[in-house]
Amino acid sequence: MGILLNADSRLIIQGITGQVGRNTAGRMREAGTPLVGGVTPGRSGQTLDGVPVFDSCNEAVAEVGATGSLVLVPAPFCMDACLEAIDAGLGLVSVYTDNVPLADTIRIRAAAGARGAVVLGPNSAGTVTPGVANLSDLNDSFLSPGTVGIVAKSGAITYEVVDMVRAQGRGVSSVVCLGGDPVLCTGYREVLEHFRADPGTEAVVLIGEIGGGLELLAIDVIAAMGKPVIAHVLGRHAPPGKRMGHAGALVGRGDGARAKAARLGEAGAVVVENFWQIGDRLARALGNR
Repeated sequence: MGILLNADSRLIIQGITGQVGRNTAGRMREAGTPLVGGVTPGRSGQTLDGVPVFDSCNEAVAEVGATGSLVLVPAPFCMDACLEAIDAGLGLVSVYTDNVPLADTIRIRAAAGARGAVVLGPNSAGTVTPGVANLSDLNDSFLSPGTVGIVAKSGAITYEVVDMVRAQGRGVSSVVCLGGDPVLCTGYREVLEHFRADPGTEAVVLIGEIGGGLELLAIDVIAAMGKPVIAHVLGRHAPPGKRMGHAGALVGRGDGARAKAARLGEAGAVVVENFWQIGDRLARALGNR
């Protein structure tokens, strides 16, 4: 079944008339994602390859029943775009934009919490439920429906995990990319709760990384999952005080990869020390299912 996206999802792109927005819209339509419109202020009444463009999210909700948005606007305008989407009642907002000011992200997160919206990012590759809808920059051709959920900060690393899942003859229920910034609007905990409640997800692969404590906030959910969680934490050999990759991947005291992996293991996750062993451990956990 998957999470966050379903057969009733009706998606829009905020920033659809920009170059990235145009390219993304074309890919989404070719893949069969229910893209029902886009938002660019001042462009209402225009169309982009048959997709209507609206001035605001409120207009998109009223005219085409939009339920979710992919935000592709420049960082200085990202907060306003997200607050507009949340205020319009969109339940899912994926923020691809990076370099969003931390104070802006905190305001977005607060607004999402107050309205019960799920906001991924900033700096998120997004989310996709194969065969249903794709609100991400992940390529549908690499994904096939199945029962393995994937949650990670990175979009690129999920391709490697998907490949290992496919090598086991399995498919994916949903992929959720949280984003790479130091402050994020949604964490592992919330996503694992969705996977826990999803009858179509039989196991979850969790990819953590150095920096921050989002993985540790999910420990009690992992302990109560009732389905296997295969976990790997990237950055085991990163030196303290060194930022590795994402802006949020900065080793501080007690939040290195080894310390996180140990805590996840204590909570009941199957911790994989070697990233390339994920597929084998997943196969063992699921057996003949």
